[in-house]
Amino acid sequence: MKAIVLAGGRGASMAPFSSTRPNPMLPVCGSYVIDYTLGMLKAAGVNLANMVVGSHADVIKSHLSHGHPSGMAIHIINQGKQAMIGKAILKAKSRFSPGEHFVLVYADTLTTSNIFSVALQSFGLHNDPVASICHTGSAEKYGAVYLGQDMKITKIIEKPKKKAGLGNYVLSGVFVLPERFFGYLEKARGDMEQALKNLIDKETLRASIWENDWLDMAYPWDILTANRMIMDQWKTAEIHHSVELSETIIKGPVRICQGAEVRAGSVLEGPAFIGPGAFIGHNVLIRPYTCVGANSVIGVGAELKNCALFPGVNVGRLSFIGDSVVGESVDIGAGTMTINRTIDSKPVKVKVGGKIVDTGLEKIGAFIGDKAVIGASNTLAAGVKIDPGVMIPHNCSVHHRC
Repeated sequence: MKAIVLAGGRGASMAPFSSTRPNPMLPVCGSYVIDYTLGMLKAAGVNLANMVVGSHADVIKSHLSHGHPSGMAIHIINQGKQAMIGKAILKAKSRFSPGEHFVLVYADTLTTSNIFSVALQSFGLHNDPVASICHTGSAEKYGAVYLGQDMKITKIIEKPKKKAGLGNYVLSGVFVLPERFFGYLEKARGDMEQALKNLIDKETLRASIWENDWLDMAYPWDILTANRMIMDQWKTAEIHHSVELSETIIKGPVRICQGAEVRAGSVLEGPAFIGPGAFIGHNVLIRPYTCVGANSVIGVGAELKNCALFPGVNVGRLSFIGDSVVGESVDIGAGTMTINRTIDSKPVKVKVGGKIVDTGLEKIGAFIGDKAVIGASNTLAAGVKIDPGVMIPHNCSVHHRC
């Protein structure tokens, strides 16, 4: 079976990171979200992915230019001008023949086990179209699903405006659909919700219940949740044979990749990830759920806690980076502090697309876009977002939510 992988959305709510990459190219524990997707599709028996790209297509094309480690065959389709999801799907219509079925995947979701295998098993039981569904406490953000007899979906309400009366399940972004579904999309003029409703009315759409971890990568702090999801699967430490450790304390499932260097006096508390070629200076404290990207440099006496550092980050000595996401090739000066809580310990709020969003989290630090430069002795307030390439002078306090 073949797949359509939707990887072209703008992901505006993921700013500042969506300013330089599509959501499927967000790094999580040393791989990208798209890598987890393709690897699981291949393991589920899908051999060809028709990948529809759009926003920052060059980033994902470059990543896949030499193939993918999973061995998945990939055909890139550029959707052109941003439009509805259904119109992006229609770009792949010519890749399928009448009578075929295909797996449809939204590539900005993440699971810790193989959701595609479960959906395909459900499809195999009845040979009917299938939609994977899961339970979430935020049904208003997704397509609420109502079930009838024999696990048949009777109604879908896409991103309902009111919370009252919502179903217990939502669409999880994985479908097994027949080639004739393209006809439903064409009649609905690319409206995915209407096409699914017509499929339900005229044929049937069965539910495949997904009961394990599932994450829709929508906001910057979801990157921290993604790292936690993956790291919580680790049971033992894994240290590449090229890594030499001297007077270093390792606690729990810490993964240290090839070519990394960890200097004496450092303490690494797992779960944590140290990417290939990374340098950890003397007396650095790495606390749980920290991900240090490839070729990053962490200066003497720095402390990192529950943070995601993309590749090529430089953190100056005696800095504290907590509950934060730091973009690729960011330079953080010595003595910089991220404040990761409000003064009254209420949940941190972050400005997203001109609106203030309550994260529901008491600990949130800063979100720093690619290639930003943060001068020495700076203080970054909880929930601050810094755009890519911005330069902040030495000895400042950044308190606004830009």
